[in-house]
Amino acid sequence: MRKCLCLPSKRTNCRRWATSSIKFVDQSGTQSVDTSFAQQIKEISGENLDRCYQCFTCSLGCPVSPDMDYYPDQIIRMVQLGLKEQVLNSSAIWLCLGCETCVARCPNEIDILRVMDTLREIALDENIKGKVPIIPAFHRAFLYPIKLFGKQYELGLIVYLMLKTRDFFGDLGLGIRMILKRKLPFFPSRIKGVKQVKEIFDKTRGS
Repeated sequence: MRKCLCLPSKRTNCRRWATSSIKFVDQSGTQSVDTSFAQQIKEISGENLDRCYQCFTCSLGCPVSPDMDYYPDQIIRMVQLGLKEQVLNSSAIWLCLGCETCVARCPNEIDILRVMDTLREIALDENIKGKVPIIPAFHRAFLYPIKLFGKQYELGLIVYLMLKTRDFFGDLGLGIRMILKRKLPFFPSRIKGVKQVKEIFDKTRGS
């Protein structure tokens, strides 16, 4: 591992997370364990997952937990155990609605939404498509027109997703009706503050 060459005063954002060769064995087989994963999530999200004692309150109140491959409390526990690959490839981190029900009900005041956002950011940075690749693709596609035009370009987004999914006829009828009712403009329009929007993306590494 390289030695950090940053000056002491510049090391605020310089992180070195060592990996581990530890293995975790469950019913699905052997899973790689990254012993630094929990600390990585803690530093980025600002949430101390050590406070979680698995009371299941977050999962009991989550409106989409029945559709998740892992419940929110299981995601937290898997992060604690260092199951990075399994967590980042799960559908649960993408199905989270951001309704903050778990945040409001957590007895230890853990902001699970921040944790989910952090996991999604890492998955995108590491180009992990996961079990439902269309969701990360939609995430990227949704933000790009906003960066370019300052607002959403719905028709362009629909065409992009059609090309990605190869589903050219699933919503064709609905799309035609929306075009006839002038709900989907053919050409994008820009807002006046596009430059300011791009600056926000640059500051937050949005793309």
